[in-house]
Amino acid sequence: MKIAYIYDVIYPYVKGGAEKRFWELAKRLSKSGHQVHLYGMKSWDGEPCFIKEGVHIHGIGRNRKLYLENGIRDIRQISSFTLNILPALMKERFDIIDCNAFLYLPFFPVKLYCLLTNTALVITWQEVWAKYWYSYLGPVSGLIGRIIEKLVIILSDNVIVHSRKTKDALYRHGFWGREIKIISHGIETKATENIPASMESVDLLFTGRLIKDKNVDLLIRALELAKKELPNINCLIIGEGPERDRLIALRDKLGLTENIRFQDFLEYQKLIASMKAARIFVFPSTREGFGIVVLEAMAASLPVITVEHPMNASTELVREGETGYICSPIAEDIAAHITGLLKDEATRARMAQRAKELTREYDWDRIVKINEDFYKDILKRC
Repeated sequence: MKIAYIYDVIYPYVKGGAEKRFWELAKRLSKSGHQVHLYGMKSWDGEPCFIKEGVHIHGIGRNRKLYLENGIRDIRQISSFTLNILPALMKERFDIIDCNAFLYLPFFPVKLYCLLTNTALVITWQEVWAKYWYSYLGPVSGLIGRIIEKLVIILSDNVIVHSRKTKDALYRHGFWGREIKIISHGIETKATENIPASMESVDLLFTGRLIKDKNVDLLIRALELAKKELPNINCLIIGEGPERDRLIALRDKLGLTENIRFQDFLEYQKLIASMKAARIFVFPSTREGFGIVVLEAMAASLPVITVEHPMNASTELVREGETGYICSPIAEDIAAHITGLLKDEATRARMAQRAKELTREYDWDRIVKINEDFYKDILKRC
C-alpha cells in the first residue's frame, strides 16, 4: 500500500500524542514494506522533503507558531497549512490517506483530493468538541467552529477513534459514514522496560502541554492541601505551553517553590526514566481523546490519578481502585487520593504492578497490525 498521513505537525519536531502516533504507525508500516508519507508543517531546518527511517517526510509551507498568547490555536497557521496541502498531495498518488480530524479545515482539501483521485480516506478523531467550541472561541467564532466540525463529521468516510467516548460522540453528532473503528494508541513495551529510572525521585509527576484544559492548576492546589499532611511532598511538572508562566506564578504564590519543579518536554527515554523515578502520575485533564501519557505512565509502573469528565477519555484506561483512581475535578478530592496512596505503600505498589501488566496489550506492533488490517479491509471494499 502507498499510505499518506496528514496532520499539521510531525513528530519529533513537535511533540504530542497525535503526532507521535502517526510517526509510530508510519515507520513500522514502512518496515513492513509499505510506502508511507507524512505531511505536516515544515518545523525544522534544512530541506522540506526527505526520507527518515524509510518514511517520506513532506514539510508544507513555513514554520508558524501553533498558539496565540491566549492559548488559542492560531488560525493563520491552520489556514497556511490548509492552503498548501492540496498542491503538495497532487504531486503523488496514494492508495489510502489517514487524515487527523483536528484542525478540521485541512480535511476539505484532503477530501477533494480523494474524490479527484479515487483515493480511500480515513479520518482519525481524537475527540469531538461540540459545545466546547463556545468555551474555546466564544459564542460567534465558537458557532463557526462547531459548524465546521459538524461538516467534517457528516462528510467523513471511514473513521478511527481511540475511545468509546469519541465513538459515541460522533454518532450523537450525525456521523453517517461507513464505519467507526476503535483503535487505541500504542506503547513501546519492550523499550520501556529496558529504560532505567532517573536518579532524581519524585512523589508526583505530570506531563502534557500546559494549556487550560490540562488543569495543572488543580494539581498545584491539590499539592498545597496534601502538603499539610506531607510537608516534604514534591512534584515534577513536565511540559510547555501558554499556561506555564501563570502556573509558575501560582506555585510561588502558594508557597510551593520548594515542592514543585517545572521541566521542558523531554525525549521519550528521558520521560520514561523520570516516570520510573516517580511514585504517582497525576493527570487532571478534562479534555482527552485518549491520554497517551497515561498509558506511558502505566507502562512505567505508575498508578494514575485522573478526573471524571465527559470529555476525558483517559478514564477508560484507569481501572478504579486497581490501577489508580478517578476523582472529582476538585483539588480536595485529588489531594485526598494523593495522600492516601503516598501513605499506603503496599496499595501503591500493587497498583503500579497491575498498571504495568495491563499495558502489554497496547504494544505498538499489535496496534500497527490492527491499523494495517483496517486499511486493507477498506481497500477491498473500494
